[in-house]
Amino acid sequence: MGLFSSVSQVAVAQLDHPKATKARKAANGSVTPSVRLRNFTADGKQLTRFDAVGDAIDAHDGEIAHFRGTYYLYGTSYDCGFAWQNKKAPFCGFKVYSSPDLVNWTDQGYLFDAKTPVWQTRCNGNTYGCFRPHVIFNQKTNQYVLWINVYDNKVGFRVFTSSSPTGPFNEVAQPTLAVNRDAPVAGLNNGDHDTFVDEDGTAYLAYTDWRAKGAIVIEQLTPDYLSGTNRFVKDVTKEKTEAPGLFKRRGIYYITYSDPNCGYCSGTGTSYRTASSPLGPWSEGRKISDNSCGGQPSFVFTIQLANDSLFLYGSDLWNNAARNEALANYFWAPLTFNDDGSIQPIACEQTPALSIRVGQPDKRMANRPTNRSVSDQSALDYTIGCDIAHNHAQSQTFTASQTGLLSAVSVTAYKKDNPDAALELAIFSEKDASGSTARPLYSTSLPADSISWAARNRFIQPNLRVSAGQRYVLRVSSAASVGCYGLAYATGETSIGRGTPGRGNDDVSRAHEAKRTLKFQTVIQAKK
Repeated sequence: MGLFSSVSQVAVAQLDHPKATKARKAANGSVTPSVRLRNFTADGKQLTRFDAVGDAIDAHDGEIAHFRGTYYLYGTSYDCGFAWQNKKAPFCGFKVYSSPDLVNWTDQGYLFDAKTPVWQTRCNGNTYGCFRPHVIFNQKTNQYVLWINVYDNKVGFRVFTSSSPTGPFNEVAQPTLAVNRDAPVAGLNNGDHDTFVDEDGTAYLAYTDWRAKGAIVIEQLTPDYLSGTNRFVKDVTKEKTEAPGLFKRRGIYYITYSDPNCGYCSGTGTSYRTASSPLGPWSEGRKISDNSCGGQPSFVFTIQLANDSLFLYGSDLWNNAARNEALANYFWAPLTFNDDGSIQPIACEQTPALSIRVGQPDKRMANRPTNRSVSDQSALDYTIGCDIAHNHAQSQTFTASQTGLLSAVSVTAYKKDNPDAALELAIFSEKDASGSTARPLYSTSLPADSISWAARNRFIQPNLRVSAGQRYVLRVSSAASVGCYGLAYATGETSIGRGTPGRGNDDVSRAHEAKRTLKFQTVIQAKK
């Protein structure tokens, strides 16, 4: 059982931590000279990104886009338990998040309803799955166009339109493409893709030809962006590649790709090629990373600046080839170019800085009641660990900043491998927490089917009277003998914590070990 760092509550909407203050200041203006992305923790671990309400971002193998002053992250969701090649796994759908600055993200929901029998039949674990949502805007039709990769038809793609970048998207007629149009239905025909709109409004689709062993094709799309035109170039790459990313810089077209292809692998290479036209001829490949900073390349996003452009490289940091990738993270950093236009090797920066224009922050977390004391550790750099099972526990101490009613407590939790027992939460007075016979002030059970595969806030409502200055312990445990539950936590010294965690099964206040701060929240309503 681990004892996490002690945290005191503060009577403000968010913890007054230096990183939180800096983030709020950056989000309040329309322009900031620099925002700083965070890819890894200080000790080199993958960093979990959270949205505005504190849930882990669950959008993978997609892209970032920018429409009308707002950034959007599109991706495949794994939160419901989708697992590739698990015939019983459901399809979760495609999600979108919005952001004013590439740092603070708001969950905007699903692009369309994937729970219907049609989409479950097309995309659940009994199929090859559905992946890679890419959205482009057509100025002539004033429609946002979504392309996704599927494996239930010949062409390997389905197309949608919407009047909004967040949807809902409505499916249109199946597209036709030049390659594999006569291939078997529901086969491995065409795969990973990218969409690209040139300066003249012409759109292109770069896609992987599985019938050619992973060669990449680029095809021009129709003026409405809904289908191919039969104007294409084959064999942009020869074989064993996937995950293309198409962009243009100073008159030169670039395509990045996974070299070699390796689905869900943590550490495939990234190479690129160049051309004077999207339809070629294309140069020979050049490798710019041997391991894509621990993941697989996903996209290159063009950010328009006042007098130039910035090209943000994205890599999916897959979760050790797990079939369910709800815990996968991201590496994002700008590409660097030489004077001749060649791309420099990718430096796997922990905290790259970007000079970009930002929009207005989301209002979802504003206007909290002033008669409550709220603790929130959202400004810290969090990673995750799954060790809550077999009656093992983790505990977090906290100090009540005011006397009142502890009306809500949340922990950021997830499950792995279908635990066979509930997640148990209990609150103790610290002075009464020692020993195996310690009696909680409050306890409850969260059933396994109420916990998602992505790390999300799980709320309980103790409605427990607490006293200012008194220390309490939140304990999380499970008797699961199969699978486990995981928590989000920060490691190392923090300006908000005192104390250290320890392990054991029978004592909430055991000996201490390396410092951690559990990601949790408590809400105390002031005594009236």
